[in-house]
Amino acid sequence: MPETRLLDAEKIRKDFPILKRKVNGKPLVYLDNAATTQKPKVVIDALKHYYENYNANIHRSIHQLGEEATAAYELAHKKVSDFINAAFEEVIFTKSTTESLNLVAYSLTSSLKENDEIAISQMEHHSNFVPWQQLALKRKLKLKFIEIDSKGILKEDSIKQNITKKTKIVSVTHVSNVLGTINDIKKIGEIAHENNAMLIVDSAQGIPHIPVNVKNIDCDFLAFSGHKMLGPTGIGALYGKKEMLEKMEPFLYGGEMIREVTFKHTRFNELPWKFEAGTPNIAQAIGLGTAVDYLKKIGMKNVMQHDKKLTEYAFKRLSEIKEVEIYGPESNKRSSLIAFNVEGVHAHDVSAILDSNGIAIRAGHHCAMPLASKLGIAASARASFYVYNTKEEIDKLAEGIFKVVKIFNAK
Repeated sequence: MPETRLLDAEKIRKDFPILKRKVNGKPLVYLDNAATTQKPKVVIDALKHYYENYNANIHRSIHQLGEEATAAYELAHKKVSDFINAAFEEVIFTKSTTESLNLVAYSLTSSLKENDEIAISQMEHHSNFVPWQQLALKRKLKLKFIEIDSKGILKEDSIKQNITKKTKIVSVTHVSNVLGTINDIKKIGEIAHENNAMLIVDSAQGIPHIPVNVKNIDCDFLAFSGHKMLGPTGIGALYGKKEMLEKMEPFLYGGEMIREVTFKHTRFNELPWKFEAGTPNIAQAIGLGTAVDYLKKIGMKNVMQHDKKLTEYAFKRLSEIKEVEIYGPESNKRSSLIAFNVEGVHAHDVSAILDSNGIAIRAGHHCAMPLASKLGIAASARASFYVYNTKEEIDKLAEGIFKVVKIFNAK
């Protein structure tokens, strides 16, 4: 499919077996993609094919199955690194964005000293909040917060105020999983590098929806998860500049990540295996490689365009319901999710009523409790979209919210 064409979502839907099922007697309308995406049959088949045909450990055995498994695993590494324009040795497979960010935080510990500063934003997911908070507490560092404005956009003056010559680490989300805000991470990175700080990016909600070129962004590290981009659960990735990764201590010790062990010393393996201790999630990695193939066939510019059209339409439909309050920026400044509340109705009740109509959304604090506190709410409902969603499903969402209003007589 050529770039910059509108997707044929109806055609794409046929690739996803789960979309054929019914929930509470209604056709499934899956709008919880920010939590996890559904899997195309080719990804499911890739996992099945591995287990049925060449299940073996990698980088160990020289028998046929071991050689085939190793080749498939390393090919998945290449597919993922190519997808973000990184070198092969600059991409480490982890189990999730959370593990990737913890790996960086743990491995950078020895390079930090008391009163060094770390800057994150007020909109961070707990995965990019708690590791830095805990590191700051243990090492007596200063954790600073870049503020958001009333529209959920990072304040420019706050960025400059909180990134100074004392700052060692700037870690920000690419796309907010609550507000949908797309942050200008390249610009933030420029400010960080001007102050000799490193830029770390949580792209769990970015890479699935936006073409990403790590060389163009010039980030030092970038983390993402496979299950949010049509891949399996249990597989994530960390990109790191080669010179940074070579300096860092490993996060975990054991098998696979070593070159030589004696009774007196250990020499670590070359990149990226230095940070992949133990038997990795082989099947999941192969599945992620297949998901990357699928997304590349569609074209990431096409994915972005489809998401944009759906989000604009959903923003318009939900804005027409006077009892609905939407959080975050206007539709032209956000990615493919909308967090909202219905006046007088708890988000869990909204989700439960929609579920009774076969519509799956998320309700809660979305693993961003500090942001919820900043917004003055305990929870919100969140609808999030992807390549297989349609305008007709957005209409069903709007109809479902009208039912919520009617049931609770919200005013």
